[in-house]
Amino acid sequence: MQTIEALEWRYATKKFDASKKVDEHKIKRIKEAFNLTPTSYGLQPLKLIVIKDDATKKTLLPHSYNQSQVAEASHLLVFCIENCIDENFILENFELIKKIRNTPDDVLAPYKNFLINYFKEMSEKDKKIWATNQAYLAMGNILTTCAIEQIDACPMEGFVPEKYTEILQLDQLQLTPVLVMPIGYRDENDEFSGFKKVRRPINETIIEFN
Repeated sequence: MQTIEALEWRYATKKFDASKKVDEHKIKRIKEAFNLTPTSYGLQPLKLIVIKDDATKKTLLPHSYNQSQVAEASHLLVFCIENCIDENFILENFELIKKIRNTPDDVLAPYKNFLINYFKEMSEKDKKIWATNQAYLAMGNILTTCAIEQIDACPMEGFVPEKYTEILQLDQLQLTPVLVMPIGYRDENDEFSGFKKVRRPINETIIEFN
């Protein structure tokens, strides 16, 4: 599908067909799209939890305000942020740059030192806000990827992070869940799938300077 047609096709799916599962090759593309999401400073303070297990999804359902999509979807994606964004986290990123691009240390040093000092002065609260903003970028990227692949999705903020953390044992991974997205295929009885998309006229949302 062309991108605009795909975005016209997608909607926030209210009811999934639990019998239909997303093929693993498409899940692989979603993982790759997540990993290719641009993030501020290129630091990628994110991890994606991909849940296929039905029992786990059902366990998470009451902690998702009983939104049925969580249990009915083929897969449940949980967008998480890193709990520890410190000097070591930044240094590991620059070691990866050095390994992949073979960039000399003296070239990397000014930017590396800037980021170390910048994040050292940032409060833990501001670090969490910054990292969460990157998760929204990733979610947007995955929504578009799903639309192009004709996979239905429903972005969610409505869940209890503490319970997700407990059930998925995210403390052990030093992660905090911030967003949830069930994906799969729409149920033919989901009346919302046939609704016309409601958007303001494009001349009201776009401002051009020529």
